[in-house]
Parts: sequence; C-alpha cells; structure tokens
Amino acid sequence: MTRPLDPILAPRSIAVIGASRSPNTIGHQILANLLEYGYTGTVYPVNPTAPSVHSVKAWPDVEAIPDAVDMAVVCVPKQHVVAVAEACGRKGVKGLTVISAGFREVGGDGVAREEQLVATCRRHGMRLVGPNCMGVLNANPAVAMNATFAPSMPPYGGAGFVSQSGAMGLSVLDYASEYGIGIAQFVSMGNKPDVSGNDLLLHWEDDPEIGVILMYVENFGNPRRFLEIASRITRKKPIIAVKSGRSATGARAASSHTGALAASDTVVDALFAQAGVLRAGTVEELFDLAMAFGGQPLPRARRVAVVTNSGGPGIIAADALEGAGMEVAELAPATVERLRPLFPPEASLRNPLDMIASATPPGYRAALDALLADPGIDAVMSIFVPPLGVKQEDVAEAIVAAKAGHADKPLVGVLMGRQGLPQGKAELHAAHIPAYIFPESAARALQAMSRYREWRERPVPVDAPPVLDRAAIARLLDAARARGATRLDEIAALELLAAAGIPAAQAVLAADAETAARAAEAMGFPVVMKVVAPAIVHKTDVGGVVTGVTSADEARATFAQIMASARRAHPEAAISGILVQQQVRGGRELIVGMHRDPAVGPMVMFGLGGVLVEVLGDVTFRLAPVTALEAGDMLRSIRGRKLLDGVRGAPPADLPALQEILVRVGRLAADFPEIAELDLNPVLAFGDGAVAVDARVLLASPPSPHPEVAPATPAGGAQQ
Repeated sequence: MTRPLDPILAPRSIAVIGASRSPNTIGHQILANLLEYGYTGTVYPVNPTAPSVHSVKAWPDVEAIPDAVDMAVVCVPKQHVVAVAEACGRKGVKGLTVISAGFREVGGDGVAREEQLVATCRRHGMRLVGPNCMGVLNANPAVAMNATFAPSMPPYGGAGFVSQSGAMGLSVLDYASEYGIGIAQFVSMGNKPDVSGNDLLLHWEDDPEIGVILMYVENFGNPRRFLEIASRITRKKPIIAVKSGRSATGARAASSHTGALAASDTVVDALFAQAGVLRAGTVEELFDLAMAFGGQPLPRARRVAVVTNSGGPGIIAADALEGAGMEVAELAPATVERLRPLFPPEASLRNPLDMIASATPPGYRAALDALLADPGIDAVMSIFVPPLGVKQEDVAEAIVAAKAGHADKPLVGVLMGRQGLPQGKAELHAAHIPAYIFPESAARALQAMSRYREWRERPVPVDAPPVLDRAAIARLLDAARARGATRLDEIAALELLAAAGIPAAQAVLAADAETAARAAEAMGFPVVMKVVAPAIVHKTDVGGVVTGVTSADEARATFAQIMASARRAHPEAAISGILVQQQVRGGRELIVGMHRDPAVGPMVMFGLGGVLVEVLGDVTFRLAPVTALEAGDMLRSIRGRKLLDGVRGAPPADLPALQEILVRVGRLAADFPEIAELDLNPVLAFGDGAVAVDARVLLASPPSPHPEVAPATPAGGAQQ
C-alpha cells in the first residue's frame, strides 16, 4: 500500500534539479551521495547546460525526462524554486525536497516566496519537504537513498530521525556510526510549511522498520495534534526528543501566579509528559537514550545491579542510579554464595559488586551470569576501567557472552578510560548492548527504559467528562462580559467554582454590619472578612482583610473598620460590600490554577501554594483537559510531593479529592475560552477532602462572543 510520504521516503526515481559538476556545490554532493551509496532507483540529473553530471546523462529540465519521477530534489537559487516546482507539478512529480534557502526564515520577500511554493505544491498535489533543509535519507539496503549533502551514510537500523535543524542533522548522521545508532530513515524538515513532524510520526507509527523515533524540534506548529498522535504512538514505540529553547521564559506578561510560572519550556515539559515522550536535555543524552532502545528488552522494574572492577566508578553509578529514581537492589543470598568462590576476599560481594582491579574477562562473564540470573534484579550495568594486561575487547566479548544467556533482561556496558569505549564498542554494538563512557549516561538510559515501560503499562484513560453546571457558568461569564469586566469579583468567582463542582469555603456578601454578623453566626466562627471592590486589588495593603473574627459583635465592628479603611484609601471606589467567609484551618496549602498559553491553549497547574508558590515555584503543568490519571501524575510530579503523604504525624492528603479538583479545573479551562487565567490559592488539602479558600479569575480581553456550550475537541490537522 502506497502511503502519502512514500514518494519522498521510498521513491522509485529521483530528479536532482540543480545537479552540478562543481564539487563545492550542494547539487554536486547530493547526486554524488545517491550514486556512491547505491541508490536502488533511477537518478536523473537536471542541468540546463551540462550533458552529463557524474558520468550520468543529464536533462535540461524536469519535463524533458522521458520517464515518471517520484521525487525531485531542488538545489537551485531561491528565485527559481517556484518555477521549478511548477514544472515538477506539470511533470507529475509526487514529492519535492527543496534544499534551497531564502524563504520564510529570512523574512521579507522570503515569506511570500514560501507561500507561492506551498500554493504551487498543493495545486499539483505534491508533498513538500523543506525549503531550507538538508534533504532526506533511507538507509534500508532495498532503497539505499542518501538524498542529503551529509558526507556519510549512517548504519542501517531501527531509528526514524526527524530534525528541524539541518546542522543538527549533519551531526546526527556523522555520529550515528560512532554511537552505534542504526538509522532507517532521516528527514530534515527545514521550514516545514507542508510535511511536518506530525506527518512523519503518522508515517512511522505502524512502520515495522521503525522501532524508535528520534526528534530534534525547535517549535511546534500544532502541539495539540502532536499530543494526540504521540500519545498513541508511544504505546507502541518510544519517541525521544530534544526541544531547543529551554531558556525562553515568560513569552508575555502574566498577572497571576499560574501565568507567571507557565514559561515556554514548562509547556514543552507538560506536552512531552502527557504524550509519553522521553525528553533528552542535550543531543548527547539523545544519543545515550537512543542506544538504549536499540534492541534491548525493557526492565521489568527499577532494580539494578552494578558490577565493576573499580570501587569509585561503582559508587558513582550507584549515586547516579538512585538520583534517577532507580533502586540499587540487594543481591539475593544465593547470588552472593554463587559469587563468593569466584573472587578474592578483598572483593565486595554487595551491590555494586566490586571485583577489584584483578578482575579478568572470565570473571566478568561469571559475575554477569550470576547477576542476570538473580530474580531480584531487573537490569545490570557492567563497568570496566582498563588496568594493565586486560584488553577492552576481551571484556566486551565476555559481556556479550553473558548477555546471550539472558536475553530477557537489559544489560548496559560502561567502558571507561581513554581507549575503553573505542576499543570495545564494536563488540557491544554488534550485540545490541549500549556502550557508554561514563556511568551517569548508563544510569540515564536505564531510567528512560524504566519510565517508558511504566508508560506502556499505564491503563488507557476512559474517564467520562465531569458534570459541570454549564448554563450557570455561561450566565456568570456573560454577565461579567456585559459589564466589560476583566475579572470576576469574589462572589462571582466562588459561584463559578460551585457551578464547576469545585468545593470552596462558604461565603456571603454582606451589604451592612448586621447582615455580616448574622452570616458569621450562621456559618460558625471564626470567619474571615474582606472588602469586595473591583478597584481594590491588594486588599491587605489597605486594611481590607481581617481574619480570626470570633463573635457577632466583632463581626459588626470589623465591618465598620474595613469599610472605613477602604474608603480612606480609595474614596472613589465602588464597594459592593464585605465578604464574610468561613475560616478554614489546618490542611496543606496547595495551589491549583489554569493559564491559557498562546501556543497550546489552556493548561492546568498544580503545586505547593500559599507563599511557597512564590518562594519555591514548585509546580507542574498539563494541557487541559486532564484525565484523573494525568491529574495523579501532577500530584506526584512536584518536588514537595512527600508533604501530600503526611509528615510529622499528619494524615495523608485526600489525593482523589485533589485529582477531582484538577480534572474539573481542566474541563472548565477547555470548555470556556473566556477564562484567561484562574488561581485557587490556597487549596487546603485534608485527610478527608480538599477545599478552595480563595479564587481569582481573569477574563480574556477583549472578550469573545460565548460559543455554543459544548465540550472542547482536539485541534485538527497534522501540522506540527
């Protein structure tokens, strides 16, 4: 079955338009690569002045080629690209890879030039990779297509790699062989006005040739679509991504805690976490993780054994593993007894297993056999520091031999020393055993494998959307919009929570002192009293908030006190009254919020609340709406998650109650775009239940007409 991108990724014929005899040109290099690496299809150089290029007959233009052309690689000056694309369309070419630069990336006329190129391709039904890219590659020997200007062909393997940066793509292809990473297909997307990362994910989703997907991404055109596609693919095969731009913070000014904490890189972390994508912090880490998924089984759990011939690297490995959330497990007594006769008394028969510097290749094999056979061990890290008299290749062969008898458990090798990895890696790579220079890299790889196994074992969420009083919410928002308000007042915000099914502390708006006293008596003391006036934002600064009111007389006096203070500070302010609210004591102070990111839309936040949110910023985000499972992930993702488990005799927080609040805030955010930002700070969590004490709701500006009240749906289109 032919797929939409097959003419580009597995073409039967290629025209290189701009093929050149000049050795320092891209058109020369791409044609040379197609020929040198044995492309199995037919190549047609196109050059209007040369009768042949690289001893292959050339054609003056693409329409002069007598046979059908699947893909054209375009390497002509920018001002000629659109005309070339038009000729390709008339010829019936199915796909274009435009290497030429000078389009949207340069601004100005380049933007219009790219729009013309895309329009031409769409009019003729051609798919477009680029412009401003380094080409495409298919290393499968059945295709053997290197339609890039990279100087080398990577080894064939199970990885599909998409790069938004041509320079990064060059580095990847250059180092793939050194790192033992087999590449099946590689695509440099360039400006990606047509073929995007999402399109490639769809193409590789069910491709048995692709076992792992690697991505270098600079931006997302359609992140919601990426979430939908990647969430499905990661149930079948891992996606590992590097997203550049971690330092970008605060794309716009934010007036709430949630908005201020929702930096652009936080959005990416949330997107990847929700989709099950493994995020690599650096390109080096991308390589480390890619090696780990190159043929190894996934660990059944997080219990790791370390074997070494030097104590220091073993300690480093143990620290790195535990820091990554892995368990350096105790060895079974039977395993220790099996090891005891194999090594001298100076050896440490614990985990890490230190065989000391006299360890030999047979000792490595015997130790690994014992550790891999231990039912309490799920993965093994083998570290070798080259002493005098022992060859790295011999140790590598011993590691391979041990692994052959235990194919059900992952084994990673660490060959340290200046010559360690270069001299032993070939044997390990041939056996699909990842080989690293440092223990920290191996620990990251094992953690990534464990995280991915845990992701795949998660149940697929089937939650029914929570029931909200949608009509009441719409009335509140419509009324605020009609007044031109940019935020809901305290009473309206609490009514919004009630309509959304989010528990909040009881409150009454009192217009006079007597009403305040009766309300306080009815809800029970102590109470909090605070002024309600749109013009008074910082109530505490003007004496507009009093806590710990314990009697009706005190409530009457406090009413008068607050009104007087507020009028002195803001004589012209319109005061709606005094809010009398039940004072909730105890519990852990948390924050729940939502923020509408300009790129991905509504996001839900959770973290430590009160003043801690300003001091620590210990929060996590997910794209709205969220499932109960995703809400549970949020609770476990903060650094202070142990506070939820109960400390110093406090009972554990009611996690299901917190999950329910997050799910309802996410639904509220997804379904009502008029809400720009929302802060519930603090939310007090108890052993039984959780309650919002304060709510701050900012409205979108300018307000848009209220949509039909219906659940939100994911954005369509495959553009990334």
